Amino acid sequence: MAATLVTPTAINPLRAGMRGTRTIEPCVVVVFGATGDLTHRKLIPALYNLALEQPMPAELSVVGVGRRPLDNNEFRQQALDAVDKFSRRRPVNPNVWETFSRGLFYCQAPFDDPDGYVRLKNLLDQLDRDRGTLGNRIFYLSTQPSYYPTIIENLREADMARRGRPPGSGWARIVVEKPFGHNLESAQGLNDLLSTAFREDQIFRIDHYLGKETVQNIMVLRFGNGVFEPIWNRRYIDSVQITAAESLGIEGRAAYYNEAGALRDMIQNHVMQLLALVAMEPPANFGADSVRDEKVKVLRSIPPMREAEIVADTVRGQYGAGWIGGEHVPGFVEESGIPPTSRTETFVALKLQIDNWRWAGVPFYIRTGKRLTKRITEVAIQFRRPPYLLFRDIGADKLQSNVLSLRIQPNEGISLRVEAKVPGQEMRIRPVNMEFFYGRAFGVEPPEAYERLLLDCMYGDSTLFTRRDETELAWGLVDSIAHAWDHPPATGIPRYEPGTSGPREADTLIERDERTWRRL
Repeated sequence: MAATLVTPTAINPLRAGMRGTRTIEPCVVVVFGATGDLTHRKLIPALYNLALEQPMPAELSVVGVGRRPLDNNEFRQQALDAVDKFSRRRPVNPNVWETFSRGLFYCQAPFDDPDGYVRLKNLLDQLDRDRGTLGNRIFYLSTQPSYYPTIIENLREADMARRGRPPGSGWARIVVEKPFGHNLESAQGLNDLLSTAFREDQIFRIDHYLGKETVQNIMVLRFGNGVFEPIWNRRYIDSVQITAAESLGIEGRAAYYNEAGALRDMIQNHVMQLLALVAMEPPANFGADSVRDEKVKVLRSIPPMREAEIVADTVRGQYGAGWIGGEHVPGFVEESGIPPTSRTETFVALKLQIDNWRWAGVPFYIRTGKRLTKRITEVAIQFRRPPYLLFRDIGADKLQSNVLSLRIQPNEGISLRVEAKVPGQEMRIRPVNMEFFYGRAFGVEPPEAYERLLLDCMYGDSTLFTRRDETELAWGLVDSIAHAWDHPPATGIPRYEPGTSGPREADTLIERDERTWRRL
């Protein structure tokens, strides 16, 4: 059913979290894969919300590129349906939509057809003349990764990458979605190909986790509060846990997920980015290269895992059939499109070390998986226990360590667990939480990650995007683990029941260090 426009009773533009002091130049956002799921669910709603809440230039234009035969009006109606269904700001504001939709255009072009890129270039030149977009382009690859090389090569051959153009002749930037390769070799190959068409400062490798408010707040929490930075080290921190759990299964992504698995799908990008932000040294400033230099230093400080360490410090698992949320769900190998002999992991647990001055001896425990108890992503900093000599007579062994928990999703916020006295005549102690939630504290809904990242790309700010060396260092670690897993003795992969916290082997990994996983 087509979406309808409803006039809201009030408009309250959201400014929180956006870097509104900078100026956005007129530009064209070219979305390859314009009829796909990511475009409808995330990109078009994000661009509309930016138009609704930011001082965007009236000349901002969006060109969808796809293989389906659509005209501009049909593309605009599809975009309206997407905003009406998926935007966080609803109902649609008719005045904003009228202005925004005038900048929506469609170009039918098979991704491997050079003539299609000629039509695209002619359309972009026409928009420069008619809408004053000044030759500025953002090319967003929202397609299957197998099309990336074809699109990059055709953009280069059609002279749309604008590499080496003189200042004032318009800029071009390219946004590349994950997965960025499927191993180190393919990632290096893709980087090499990108470098033939674009400079590094033109390339924006997107990881939507870095656009989430709590992820960005990690740096503010650490470096903007004198209470935390002095104790953010091995002298005061016992261990760190990073959890990225999902209650859903593969949700129709059988072909991709059976090839990628949890290690490549989550650890290589999202989780390693969280680890780098938690462990990095203070940057000289918040410039893109200063921040990313410090993240790279962290990744370089993770020692290569030898085969014996991979056996001891990594666990993989695969969900079986069972019940979750009152619903019976199939096991992974029973999912449509998954071979019954698949050994692809849907759960990963790791123990990593960072060999530098700040973190030597502090274990980083990581876990991610599907069909777990609930959907939650968090970073938990567990501090060392004090001597507790004063409380020997009241059960000091039962006192819990202080934990700082950074909730990435859902219900973004920060929680600090401390010990407190229970009211009454007796000395009884109980852990309590000091909590902060974004929605409650600021009274506004935080912007979607894609809104922030698209806005930064328009500004040309690559701070929240991954650099080439970050990507390849993360792949190097993941490749070593995957290679060891691909050459094991002829044993099965551990299974776990849906709705649990993963296989028993993951509990063993952390319990041998006399620690436990946090409850999901």
